[in-house]
Amino acid sequence: MSDTAPQAFATLPLKPELLSNLETLGYHTMTPIQQAALPPILAGEDVVGQAKTGSGKTAAFGLGLLNRLRVGRFCVQSLILCPTRELADQVANELRRLGRGIPNVKVLTLCGGTPLGPQAASLEHGAHILVGTPGRVQDHLSRKTLDLNTLELLVLDEADRMLEMGFQSELDYIVARTPAERQTLLFSATYPDEIQQVAESFMHQPRMVQAAATKLSADIHQYFFEVADNEARTPALQRLLLQYQPGSCVVFCNTKKEVNSVARSLQDFGFSVLALHGDLDQRDRDQTLIRFANGSASVLVATDVAARGLDIEALDAVVNYHIAHDSEVHVHRVGRTGRAGSQGLALSLFSTKEAAKVTRLEDYLGLRIESTPLPNESVLQNAPMRPELLTLEIDGGKKQKLRPGDIVGALTRDGNLKGDQLGKIQITDQRAYVAVKRSVVNRALKILAHGKIKGRQFRARLMLD
Repeated sequence: MSDTAPQAFATLPLKPELLSNLETLGYHTMTPIQQAALPPILAGEDVVGQAKTGSGKTAAFGLGLLNRLRVGRFCVQSLILCPTRELADQVANELRRLGRGIPNVKVLTLCGGTPLGPQAASLEHGAHILVGTPGRVQDHLSRKTLDLNTLELLVLDEADRMLEMGFQSELDYIVARTPAERQTLLFSATYPDEIQQVAESFMHQPRMVQAAATKLSADIHQYFFEVADNEARTPALQRLLLQYQPGSCVVFCNTKKEVNSVARSLQDFGFSVLALHGDLDQRDRDQTLIRFANGSASVLVATDVAARGLDIEALDAVVNYHIAHDSEVHVHRVGRTGRAGSQGLALSLFSTKEAAKVTRLEDYLGLRIESTPLPNESVLQNAPMRPELLTLEIDGGKKQKLRPGDIVGALTRDGNLKGDQLGKIQITDQRAYVAVKRSVVNRALKILAHGKIKGRQFRARLMLD
């Protein structure tokens, strides 16, 4: 690890079109992980990079694979494996941004939740770069709709989460079908023994690089609350949410069963809450993330794996329902709040049975953890936070060529609604989602029911818990 000053991308032997595009994107100097990883990546070495989401790791491996890409050679040259569809989509979009200065670069995503047939047809037309989840990539390999014999670079992104999600056998299957003479890059937020074993089996004399040691922002205020037993956790959580009233809060649980139980209990208490875990189908997962990100639900109860790919600019609070098994995971959870100079709040529940985890966390953070008294019963008189926005689902999306501007135009035409009464608009292949102020949601539904978008009528519905 290095504490040297940030270096400019221009100091690297990158293609001129990449450097020019970086300038237009406003990327002038490298983040710590880019500064550590890019030189050996560009030199063709295998690299193990320890870095979390948001560290700039996508640009680190993205610039590496784009720099060696030969557009005239129309075949699969790079494959990036990601634990979730959301992360795969984010990576693919970032690669397109980074590579837009190079004409005719084709990036294709291969993820579950969508039919295999259209993906197979796209593969027949060819692609330079594939971004996918292990299960779906294995499906295509086993059906012989994908051939990796021309692969030059393999990236395992968030490898620790892929192993946690049980993708070891899929990774083994995929790697066995790639050329032995390839460059392999592995990025992981944590570095447990399993990652070391993967590095030893999949890689050739990898260079280990790290970003600067993870530190929590001084803008994050951490409080720890002792509870008597597991039965006391949910009532304690209720009091904390009523006391602090966060507009957006993620409650981290260690298991899917716990996520469902906690979410149901909070709903019974009157909170606007959503649950996110690995058993959700892709559409439900997409809708949950959209509703939370656009501010139409205040509380998201989630497992660590499910919350990967969650992109919230300003998260008011994080709650650890249990102390995380791994101290590094605790830091990653807590680091989701207090971003961009805003004040963050981290609330953690623990019992005497978690004494060993608390001790490890104290050593890791270098601080003494002291219990803060829970809010008293008077907070139970407070009403749960009520989101100002609600989400409308429209039954048309990218396939119908809908754009955010079309939806804004339909809702604000003739002075129907004002622009500041609308929130985020997100469009998927078949659906569009628009956040609307609670006070005008019925009017918005009426406008959409009787009006047209781009000359067509689309059905719309209010999304409720």
